[in-house]
Amino acid sequence: MPGDPLYAILDADACALRGLPLPTVGEALCRAEPAILQLRAKGRSAHEILEWLSQLRVWTRLHGTLLFMNDRADLAELAGCDGVHVGQQDQPIASVRRHFPRLRVGVSTHSKEEFERAIAERPDYVAFGPVFATGSKRESEPVTGLDELTRLAPRARGLGVPVVAIGGIDLARAPLVASQVDYVAAIAALLPPKGAGGAGEASLAAAVFDLTRAYAAACRRTQPS
Repeated sequence: MPGDPLYAILDADACALRGLPLPTVGEALCRAEPAILQLRAKGRSAHEILEWLSQLRVWTRLHGTLLFMNDRADLAELAGCDGVHVGQQDQPIASVRRHFPRLRVGVSTHSKEEFERAIAERPDYVAFGPVFATGSKRESEPVTGLDELTRLAPRARGLGVPVVAIGGIDLARAPLVASQVDYVAAIAALLPPKGAGGAGEASLAAAVFDLTRAYAAACRRTQPS
């Protein structure tokens, strides 16, 4: 896995809520060169997702970023993604590895018990959160807190499993969280506010790029040794 600490999540709902064109945001995120870019597109058709992934695959390869698809290992494989991110109710890690052995697999966890079960399967990374309250998901799990993240992260790293922190991590909180984990995931913190899409695609892309680079820099200053 790459060493840069930023894990950027391109969320179709978050873009739609702000009136931002997803391809423009996606290209700008890739130009900022996060370690990983995940496409989250709940409720979208397979055709639409594959169209987006084909565009993102070009940009991520150009900028050395790993591309992950949320939930859909089948679409990740078809689009040539590097990996798939699964939740607790999605296809199990063992099943993904059996049917799609080429793909890397990351998994979401929201409690100590889920975290321990996940790292026992040695995923390519384990995500834990929401560390803080977040509005990026319609039905968010209870807040886990930074203290619990700090307690659990060393257990995963001791097994060689990178840890991704996620949930409500804005620019101010990013350095504090980054000091405890390998990667920090961000969605809303990388997007300009609602209405910014009316400023023109060039201005929008510049805003996303600047936000993403600032966030990544804040994380890099405090990564764990």
